[in-house]
Amino acid sequence: MAMNKVEICGVNTSKLPVLSKEEKDVLFTRIKEGDKLAREEFINGNLRLVLSVIQRFSNRGENADDLFQVGCIGLIKAIDNFDTELNVQFSTYAVPMIIGEIRRYLRDNNAIRVSRSLKDIAYKALYVKERLTNMNSNEPTVQEIANEMNVPKEEVVMALNAITDPVSLYEPVYHDTGEAVYVMDQVKDNKNTDENWLRDIAIDEAMKHLGEREKHILELRFFRGRTQTEVAEEIGISQAQVSRLEKSALKHMKKYI
Repeated sequence: MAMNKVEICGVNTSKLPVLSKEEKDVLFTRIKEGDKLAREEFINGNLRLVLSVIQRFSNRGENADDLFQVGCIGLIKAIDNFDTELNVQFSTYAVPMIIGEIRRYLRDNNAIRVSRSLKDIAYKALYVKERLTNMNSNEPTVQEIANEMNVPKEEVVMALNAITDPVSLYEPVYHDTGEAVYVMDQVKDNKNTDENWLRDIAIDEAMKHLGEREKHILELRFFRGRTQTEVAEEIGISQAQVSRLEKSALKHMKKYI
């Protein structure tokens, strides 16, 4: 995709205007009053935002003009739904809207189709995850979800990966007045993330290399919230032994994470 070309969709990207915060505030006031000219000016003043977002999709082999048009749809949706009372910059609100619109376009037009059976497993896994979370007030592990569905854990992971486009939480998606907006800035749910899923899988795999007593100690300490003294009383050894076994187990697990 020729992302470095000057003209996209007939727009000279080298001459795109940049609005100051004060100008945006004034224009938004006029937009709320139904001023169509202000709306058009605001759209033109934020096309650089669309351009910066589509840069991240440069490795998809998609036509830059198509992505730019789709990104503009996301921008317009953001303008129509933005609430000035949110006390956030417009770019912070608009970036995920633009990204979401582009992702939907790529998903709907992707030549590589995910099989229906794999999609069914993924959607069932998401449903089971939500149900178990609500029932236990705690996010289930991938293994627990797989057990509930009576399918191998590997199938659940594969299915979820098939419908997910992973991205680093620390990837910058836009720079506005010197302040970078990262993917993690757009994440509202800090609990139910792909990072937690991958962490759970890594920990589960690493614990397979431990002995039964070490696994039991870590289970009590870090998954059930027991103190070393409580663990010592439960399994019949001293607190010092629990401490030593715990440290040894964690050190051993680091080799596999």
